[in-house]
Formats: sequence, structure tokens, C-alpha cells
Amino acid sequence: MKVLHISRTLPQEMLGPMYLSRAVKDAGHEMRALFVPDAHWIAKVREYAPDVITWSVMTGSHCQIFEVNRYLKSKLDFFSIMGGPHVTFMPDAALDPAIDAICIGEGEGAIVDLLNALEKGEDWRTVKNLAYSGEDGELVRNPLRPLVKDLDALGFPDRSVIYDAQTLYAKSPRKVVLTQRGCPMLCSFCFHHAWKSKVYGVRNNEYVRKRSVSHVIAEVQTMREEYPLRFVHFLDDIFNLSSDWLQEFCERWPKEVGLPFDVILMANMTKEDHIRQLKHAGCIYARVAFEAASDYVRNTVFRKNTERQQLIDAAGWIKKYGIRLGSLNMLGGPGGTLEDELDTVRLNVECEVDHPLCSIVQPYPEFELNEITKDLGIAVAKVDDFPGQFNREATIEVDDKRAVENLHKWFPILVRNPRLIPFARKTLNSRILKGPLLVLYALYSEWMVTEQNRLYEKAQGKRLFFAPIDYGSRVVRKVFVRALSLVGGRFVQRMSMRLQMGDERVTAHID
Repeated sequence: MKVLHISRTLPQEMLGPMYLSRAVKDAGHEMRALFVPDAHWIAKVREYAPDVITWSVMTGSHCQIFEVNRYLKSKLDFFSIMGGPHVTFMPDAALDPAIDAICIGEGEGAIVDLLNALEKGEDWRTVKNLAYSGEDGELVRNPLRPLVKDLDALGFPDRSVIYDAQTLYAKSPRKVVLTQRGCPMLCSFCFHHAWKSKVYGVRNNEYVRKRSVSHVIAEVQTMREEYPLRFVHFLDDIFNLSSDWLQEFCERWPKEVGLPFDVILMANMTKEDHIRQLKHAGCIYARVAFEAASDYVRNTVFRKNTERQQLIDAAGWIKKYGIRLGSLNMLGGPGGTLEDELDTVRLNVECEVDHPLCSIVQPYPEFELNEITKDLGIAVAKVDDFPGQFNREATIEVDDKRAVENLHKWFPILVRNPRLIPFARKTLNSRILKGPLLVLYALYSEWMVTEQNRLYEKAQGKRLFFAPIDYGSRVVRKVFVRALSLVGGRFVQRMSMRLQMGDERVTAHID
């Protein structure tokens, strides 16, 4: 059986399809990927003639994916299956006539069983983890298989399926690695708590799983043999989840791998010894989830269970050992005030954050935060109202909504240049400045990446690094890619409108 995964080109390679491909190929089937926008994408789909097309669906991008899938279904014959957080939490998507099935939760076992059944002409409707539209038009949800206990047994993710389709990922010297699945925290804005309690109904000892250090190191060594690799970006929500695992990793990594890397740490689990070990191992950048300075917003609303002093201590240790300090922040939390949001800026200033990252709260379906906003009467009206990008606008009707959106664009600039705070306050309610602030935010964010790249080069012993050239070339490339994305988006939208309306006059207005 031939499988095709279709996706947009995202800022970094996605590991989900890689793990699916490993399972698919190990079971004797074939899998490829296709990235859009691509002027010849329809021809490529026809040429490959897949038996199954897979999609990974996030809330906000779901409408476009559904439309493209409908268009392909009107032209080609294939089995359409969708996975990811959106359809896991909103399985009614399977009632769409163009969607043959959705996969709820982990998909490696489900995709293999599905392919085997289709190949043998057997009834695929008994495959665990799948949901589909029954003969009476009602949603049928099959039982779930247990979570994968031994992550090492999954093998290494098949990077070729992504790298062969999008050479930008293959050529990049920075590649992503995941060492665990699951998270023990109960953050109300994250899918983990809903996945753990509402989907699987398990406790942390079943939900949180870690790969062995040996397996992680072997993957990186294999990756370095096959592709350019000079820096590793660890995607784990909490890299210091286990002190014993961290100690073994930090002892072995510099001897057996020796590449610089970055991590995300949980402040209430962080000890100074963790930071000392990470520095010794080659960590040059560590991010800590601040989220909000307000104790009420951070702990009562966001459920972070983290004290302000723990954030200050973790940040202080990172700075003490000469590691670049990044922070993860969110604005627009229900129950907070504009002054609370500004205090989050001040907390970042106090901790001397080098690389402040900020998003705007999005209470996605089935997340606890979604239920909180419903109780407050400020929830997003319809799931289709969620934006495709979580860092552009506030979707819930919080107080000072425009000010929150504008402060988000100011955020990294103010953290690094606190003298501008009094001036910025005067602009927060400006409608006219929304566009210019977005441009300023994008440009400054790129400069922080240039600073990061300079660290990467220094960590590898390279002395020559021209920051203006790095910055300018990347901005030009981003503008070019953004232009292509807009063209691709209009192309997809034009096809969808033509399919729905059957009237060529409608598409003229989209141009």
C-alpha cells in the first residue's frame, strides 16, 4: 500500500509523520510526503497514485485542510485519514463525507492495521483508535489501544519521508529530536491534560514516557551520518523531567555526540545542579515557561503550579552558567488586567531574559481553558473562528483586547529595551499601529534569531560570523517564502470556492 502525507511547509520539520512512516515502512508498505504550496502538487499526487492520504490537523488550520481534502476527493480515488489534536478532540469531523476515518490519539499501530486491512480487502472498521461515519450517519468510535509503553521499540523516526520531500529541512544544520511523550503537568491551555484525562483516562505513570539515553544518542549519531547536523533542538515540554535521566544524558552526550543543543525546562522542577550539568553537556540555550507574572493567572487560571521565586531562581541559574535564557509567555489570560500583562514584561526584564517568546491565549476545544472561558461567557463562539496563527490576535473577549494584541507585538522589544515601556503604553490602544507593530515584531524576532545563530557558530568554534548578513539574508528569504505562502493560500481557496459554488465569477474577487 502507498501512503502520502500532505502538509504545509512549517518553520521546522514535523516528527509525527516521521514516526508514522517508520511504522508504515517497517510493516512493508510505502510512504511519501508532499509539501504545499507546490505549483505541481496535483500532478505529483496523480503520479504517485496513493492508496491512502494522511493529514495532521491543528485547530485553526482545519478548515483549509478539510477543503483541500474535499477537492482531492472530487478528483482522485484514495482513502482519507486524519489525525492530530483537532480531530482527536473533535471526532465529529469524521462525519464529513470526504473523510473516510480519523485517528484518535497515537497513530503508529492504527495506521499499520488500517493498511494491512485495506491491502487484504478486510473490514478496516474494526481497527482500534479509528472513528468514522456509520451507515446511519452517526459517529462510530472504536476502542483505543493502550499507549505505547516502550518508546525505544518504535525505532528511529523515518526522517527521509520528510527530508526527501522538503530539502529545506534536510539541508538545515539544526534538527529536532524528541526524547519523551506525555507531560505530568495540568496546564489548562495545553492538550496534554485533555489527552491524558479525557482521551485515555490514565495517570502520569502511564502517560509520561521517556526514551532511553542510549536510544536518543544512537538516533542523533545515525542522523549525523546521513544529514548535515551541527545543532540539536530538543522538543520535550520538560527536558529535566527526570534527574537521573538528565544526569546520564549530561555525562554521555559530550563524550558520544558533542553537539550544542537547546532545551525547555520546568521552573518548579529545576535545580541549580541541573543547569550545571546542562552547561557541561553543551547546552547553549534554555527556555523557561514564565507564562504570566500574575500568581492568579499563572496558577489559578493556567494551572502552572509554579511560584514566581521559582521562575526567578531558574532564570538566575541559567544566566549564572552563561546559557542563553529564553522565556515562554502568554498574554490575554482571562481574569488578568492590562497591568498584569505589563508585569509579565517586567518579570522578563527582572530576569534579564535574552530571548523572550510570547503568544496570545487560545482556549482550544476540550482544553480546560476552553471550559473556563465558557463559564466566564467569553469563549470562542465557533471552532472555525480560531485563527491559523496563535500569535496574531486574541480570540476571547478579554478586557483591553486591542491593548493586549498590541502589547504582544511590543513584547520582545520592551523586554530587551525596558526604557521604551512608558512610550509603548501610550500606543497600546492604537488601531492604526496594529500593522506597523506586527512588522516591527517580526523584524525584531528575526534579530533575536541572528543572536541565537551567532551562539551556534561560536559553540562550534567558528569565529567568522557576520550578523548583518545573516539577518538580512534571512529576512529576504522569509519575505519570499511568505509571498509564496500567500499565493498558495489563494490557490487553495480559489479551488475550494470553485468546488463549492461552481461559479467562476466568485474566484475573480479572491484574486
